[in-house]
Amino acid sequence: MKLYSSVSFIFFSLISLHLLPLSTQQATESCSSTLPLNDLTFDSTLLQCVEAWTPQNYILRYAKTVENTWSFILSAPASGAYIGIGFSTNGQMIGASAVVGWLQTDGKGQAKPYFLGGKSPGEVTPDQGDLVIVNGSLKIESVSSRLYLSFQLTAEVPRQSLLYAMGPAGFVPSSPGFSLREHRDMTTTTINYNTGSQSVVKGSPHSKLRKTHGLMNMFGWGILIIIGALVARHMKQWNPTWFYAHIALQTTGFLFGLTGIICGLVLENRTDANNVSKHKALGITIFVMGILQVLALLARPDKDSKYRKYWNWYHHNVGRVMIILAISNIFYGIHLAEAGSSWNGGYGFVVAVLAVAAIGLEVRKFKNK
Repeated sequence: MKLYSSVSFIFFSLISLHLLPLSTQQATESCSSTLPLNDLTFDSTLLQCVEAWTPQNYILRYAKTVENTWSFILSAPASGAYIGIGFSTNGQMIGASAVVGWLQTDGKGQAKPYFLGGKSPGEVTPDQGDLVIVNGSLKIESVSSRLYLSFQLTAEVPRQSLLYAMGPAGFVPSSPGFSLREHRDMTTTTINYNTGSQSVVKGSPHSKLRKTHGLMNMFGWGILIIIGALVARHMKQWNPTWFYAHIALQTTGFLFGLTGIICGLVLENRTDANNVSKHKALGITIFVMGILQVLALLARPDKDSKYRKYWNWYHHNVGRVMIILAISNIFYGIHLAEAGSSWNGGYGFVVAVLAVAAIGLEVRKFKNK
């Protein structure tokens, strides 16, 4: 029972810790919050408010402040990335016009209109599009760890299909081209400007698949397999319970990892990614090593066999190499996805906890000899 309690505590503690990357650490806001802007050129008391994109805490305030002039303020957490709002005729990105804003490296705000002519960066052109923006109204500023993108449009009624986007972490457009990289995440909504009601049409077509790919591999190769190895090395006093716990953890981790690899292959096919060859090769190598570990179990010699020491050497060292490659590839995948410091910090913390646990168990084992 002590073994089950220990494994369960470690497992569920790590799950809780691993959810840290999914939570937003920046300042949050709601429609009941006071708008912290004082230099607006229009009456902010006229603004209606919509929680435009709840998972990312995007808040949209808008109003028809004068005849055929609509004022908008989009606020979002400041995460070292651009934020954007697009106006589409059909709910699609291609052909839409957008307003995008970000903080430059010197802390000054920069905002521009863009025409979304296609899905590649070269087809997204700055200072283009059919939005009629009132001169001098477009700006972005940072207040209390949030970005506030404000502008005014000349229109009888703005388009009701709105696109919201969050850029890749750590990247902002720069002169002279001000080109955009593909967004980290996006969603599409429709809004009724009279009532303020909106409905979500869709999110990024690949964001859920990308997140599933990452989470499955992290939990599988990067957490469960490691816990299973710790059980096998340090809990043999609970025989044969340790063996069944080891098998259960490694099998579950392998299945999670296999699911993650399948998601990754599907994601590569759908996005035509051309920069994941090393990540893919490492993933396949880890998968093959995992299969070899499973096959090794079937060829496991008896304890009294003269070949058992060779089998132990092979099984233990292939497992160690596989764990090192898995941790490295997970961090590399976070880098390729430009998922940001929250993912690196969250998984890094999990790895640190596992490392401290492993060192502590090794010290205890050495003292007990």
